[in-house]
Amino acid sequence: MRRTALLVCATLLTGLLPLAAAGTAAGADDPAPVPDPVPVDRFEGEVPFASPPAGGIFTWGGDADDPPRLALTERADAPEGAKVLTGTYDISGYGGFTHDFAFAEPAHDWSASKGIRFWWEGRDNGRKVSFELKDGGANGEASELWTTSFTDDFTGWKRIEIPFTDFVYRTDYQPVGGIDQILGLTETWGYALTLPVGISDRFAMDGVELYGRADQSLRASVTTDSAVYPVKEGGTATVGVTLGTTGSAPLTDPVTVTYETTTGGTASDGADYTPVRGEFTFPAGTASGTSRTIQVPTRKDRAAESAETIPLKLTVTGARAPAETPQIVIDAHGLPYLNGKLPVKQRVADLLSRMSLAEKAGQMTQAERGALAATPGDIASYDLGSLLSGGGSTPTPNTPAAWAKMIDGFQLRSRTTRFQIPLIYGVDAVHGHNNLVGATILPHNIGIGAARDPQLAYGAGKVTAAEVRATGIPWDFAPCLCVARDERWGRTYESFGEDPALVESMETVIQGLQGRANGTELKRNDKVLATAKHFVGDGGTTYGSSTTGSYTIDQGVTEVTRQQLEAVHLAPYQDAVDRGVGSVMPSYSSLDVEGDGQGPVKMHARADMINGVLKGRMGFDGFVISDWQAIDQIPGDYASDVRTSVNAGLDMIMVPYAYKDFHATLVGEVNAGRINGKRIDDAVSRILTQKFKLGLFERPYADTSGAADIGSAEHRAVARQLAAKSQVLLKNSQGLLPLKKSQKVYVAGSDADDIGNQTGGWTVTWQGSSGDITEGTTVLEGIRKAGGSVTYSKDASAPTDGYDVGVVVVGETPYAEGVGDVGNGNDLALSDTDKAAVDRVCAAMRCAVLVVAGRPQLIGDRLGDIDALVASWLPGTEGDGVADVLYGRRAFTGQLPLTWPRSEAQLPINVGDPTYDPQFPYGWGLTTRTKVAEGGEKTLKSLTVAAARAERAHDGRTGRTLVTQARLIVQQKIGQDITSAVAKPFADADHLLLTGRYGAAVEKLRAAYRAA
Repeated sequence: MRRTALLVCATLLTGLLPLAAAGTAAGADDPAPVPDPVPVDRFEGEVPFASPPAGGIFTWGGDADDPPRLALTERADAPEGAKVLTGTYDISGYGGFTHDFAFAEPAHDWSASKGIRFWWEGRDNGRKVSFELKDGGANGEASELWTTSFTDDFTGWKRIEIPFTDFVYRTDYQPVGGIDQILGLTETWGYALTLPVGISDRFAMDGVELYGRADQSLRASVTTDSAVYPVKEGGTATVGVTLGTTGSAPLTDPVTVTYETTTGGTASDGADYTPVRGEFTFPAGTASGTSRTIQVPTRKDRAAESAETIPLKLTVTGARAPAETPQIVIDAHGLPYLNGKLPVKQRVADLLSRMSLAEKAGQMTQAERGALAATPGDIASYDLGSLLSGGGSTPTPNTPAAWAKMIDGFQLRSRTTRFQIPLIYGVDAVHGHNNLVGATILPHNIGIGAARDPQLAYGAGKVTAAEVRATGIPWDFAPCLCVARDERWGRTYESFGEDPALVESMETVIQGLQGRANGTELKRNDKVLATAKHFVGDGGTTYGSSTTGSYTIDQGVTEVTRQQLEAVHLAPYQDAVDRGVGSVMPSYSSLDVEGDGQGPVKMHARADMINGVLKGRMGFDGFVISDWQAIDQIPGDYASDVRTSVNAGLDMIMVPYAYKDFHATLVGEVNAGRINGKRIDDAVSRILTQKFKLGLFERPYADTSGAADIGSAEHRAVARQLAAKSQVLLKNSQGLLPLKKSQKVYVAGSDADDIGNQTGGWTVTWQGSSGDITEGTTVLEGIRKAGGSVTYSKDASAPTDGYDVGVVVVGETPYAEGVGDVGNGNDLALSDTDKAAVDRVCAAMRCAVLVVAGRPQLIGDRLGDIDALVASWLPGTEGDGVADVLYGRRAFTGQLPLTWPRSEAQLPINVGDPTYDPQFPYGWGLTTRTKVAEGGEKTLKSLTVAAARAERAHDGRTGRTLVTQARLIVQQKIGQDITSAVAKPFADADHLLLTGRYGAAVEKLRAAYRAA
């Protein structure tokens, strides 16, 4: 007989009632009956597949292929009814499905029930499935998220029963800033399931329903103000215990708390602390928020020793108990490594000599903050050395204070370890503190390369470091020193340009981030550890070589000769090492060096490059951190991945959600003799060295004294200046630019008034997004403040009569990494909407077109209809900087950091290519300076002599000035008649300039002049 028959009696009547009616009174004076069970979903077709704000089931995921595929399937073995919800999934990032109740209807009241249950068809894959409730708030997409999970370790149908007391508040992500952080259940908006990652599988689900009757423990909870209470030896720990209730209602029944110190810790009862025990009661009528304190005194024995823990057991009657047992920690003291007056090398040696293999493995392990949401105690259990926030992984609310509080909370967990080794927390702050709403978002690196100003690059690093460190983060996964050789690459904008000499000249950003090359300024509250990435060759991958999902070029194979590898891709890293960069991140890509006999090998596995070149020949003494889950791409099983990468020279491995597996595997490989203990000691020594240099042992918690400067006018002024200097004027027919305030200006285009588009990827979230995502000034807002009469029509549909000039701001929408690869749903052409806006405006009036994009966009035959063309790149939050050059407050001075191609068929095309015929050559950039160099062949000849003299005298300032003067003269003659004969020597001249060969640079410009 079907299981359905067993359920009919209990569910038939309630199944006919809407949930909103479940609490309707049966009689005038009688309390409402609470049905048990209460059906939620039967999956018989009563719930549609529909997205918010409509009620229904919808899927979601991190990438386009991550959302599962769902269906309502008729099954003979259905536990309830005739149909079940079925699905298939193959998730690389994250994915799952949600049932939201309709936003137009009242939320459901589940507070009378004990829990939720459902049927699940087990696959026995051993994976966890997260189950989430949406509680409180305005609607299903603006609610609190509460989560728990179950393990699929069975086969066939099984009823999963989850009491509401099992759910915990999500700390890794919340769609709102927090309502009351109490699971009230009086306004429930639905549920969601997050499916396992990294396997291809199917599932089936049926009969979601509420069961049982709630008691006070669901509406009242007892919490401690912390999970960890560090105290100096001989001090007294004070533990705060607080009562909380749903809706802040007074208690209806008393709540009793019994407490006692137990011997389950590492401290000795009587010798290290005075045992305490007792009991107190919150009587009926007690207000929510009422607190009591418990004091635990410790004793001094004057002996140097590691940290010791004292568990404080709390037994609660009448309310939910704290999620975990609080621990008092007697701080480590008297040991040499704690002495800040000793040399760092001596401190490292002392600490390393005391550590176990498990503790060393922990230092080499980096987890994502989200992986610790439900189990923050794992920081101590696995002696984790580092945590990170992936792109868009932020606290709620996303404020500086919340970041600092979150990181301090994680850091507090490390205090329960024997040696209290602090965590080092890292983020991808690649153009300012870009995960933080309200931070100063600077132009992406491609714009900084266009600005050609090492001092401003230094300033960008300085602003970024100050804002990042003020939120408690000491480590930045930046800068990217990739040399972008193919604009089809989705990470092009993370590069300073296509010329290694240009990349090297912008590495002043490292000093902006870290301070002095010797690392003595890393302890400052406005400096962070920098990361040179991605070692080596990530910008040179061959189009079509990627094997990662739908990527076409990112994470592919870099095919080079040894000479090309040295000259193009390795060169920037020697400069970074010389500047004292503290960490290096290898590339996802593979390296295939002609003639070395290895073929393509993943960079995370190339011992010859990491141990041999980076640490050996270049003398890098920092530590090497892997990229996100990158060792998983090394061929072989997991043990092989760990063994190969660590032996290749990786010191810390970014294993966002696999930290337990990695830790156990690493220990196992060392014990088996497949990883040498000296290699482990080397890795851990490198990591500890940077932690000591950062001052984390003395000051592990956030110093928020600089938080007031986040997004400050001073910081935004730096970003504004960079945005202005990054603008490259490609064409300026009859001096259309700069604009005059007296002109009537018609502004159009998809990127004119979109802060999300102009900041690009890696802004608030990993991929970034269009729209009003953070604080800043759009290009349109900047124009309105700088100009006079301005009319805006996004699609140029408004009448175009009566205007002096049009400004059309077009370009790309945000993307990051391989998601932005050309061929992966992207190309280098303007959208049809943008093309129409350009055509309409430029046909009606003289026009300037601004291209807001992370790489060149193909203009094609429209160039003749455009009077002025500007490469605006991704200028960040300060649209005022763009307006500054449009209206002449600053002159256009930017130069192309990349070759601007005529067509996609030309790609890849770069300075130095034997065949070179671009739309605009590398280094091109007109100016609107009022005084522009004039002259001809005679003037250029004299400039050549003077530049050569400056080169011999090592007078860089004079040499650069002379070459710039010659370049402007040559550009004036060339105009828009850019032929191959002109473009090649012109581009070569800019490369020679950046390498200090000033005389040769002017000589190349003379060749371009003669060819024009």
